[in-house]
Amino acid sequence: MNKTKIGVLISGSGTNLQALIDACKDDDFPAEITIVISNNANAFGLERARVAGIDVAVIDHRDYEDRDQFEAALTTELKQHKVRLVCLAGFMRILNPSFVRSWQDRLINIHPSLLPSYKGLHTHERALEDGIRITGCTVHYVRADVDTGPIIIQAAVPVLPHDTPENLAERVLEAEHIIYPEAVRLVASGTARVRGFKVIIDGMPTPDHTLVSPLPEN
Repeated sequence: MNKTKIGVLISGSGTNLQALIDACKDDDFPAEITIVISNNANAFGLERARVAGIDVAVIDHRDYEDRDQFEAALTTELKQHKVRLVCLAGFMRILNPSFVRSWQDRLINIHPSLLPSYKGLHTHERALEDGIRITGCTVHYVRADVDTGPIIIQAAVPVLPHDTPENLAERVLEAEHIIYPEAVRLVASGTARVRGFKVIIDGMPTPDHTLVSPLPEN
């Protein structure tokens, strides 16, 4: 199988990276990770990549005069590893519109809410404050505006009466680990295609790509 080469950008522990690493172990999975890049030398996700035998690079944004130079270094590293799809997995840097445009429809992100609701930070706290009953997570193509772009796949997670931001975040993260590899599979295989402001899933209606996380047993 001719697999799509992907690069993963991280800043922290890399649990979504691990979900992608595990998915790529399947011979039938249509993608392979060729490089993991972090702007944080202490990110535990780098160790996850090393254990899996994946090349890593640390590109610290503080070593560059501005975002343009930092992102030029990112692009150089990605291209050296022949990356065709870039996956943001807890990468805590806002990317310039020029970088986003250069990777148009080849740059995806996962966000811990059902976009377009709760863009930005502190999603779980805001959801609980608003008293919503359903939250979740979204994998989407990246656009210049933060947390926008055509939606590839979502998972719905029930909000329970005694939830805290911490335990709600844990359940949403479990759903993230399911849908991010699925989104990569859809994109890498060419099954998911951007048409205007929407993603078309070949051979399958869009509702089948909204997952519902079950209620916890306890």
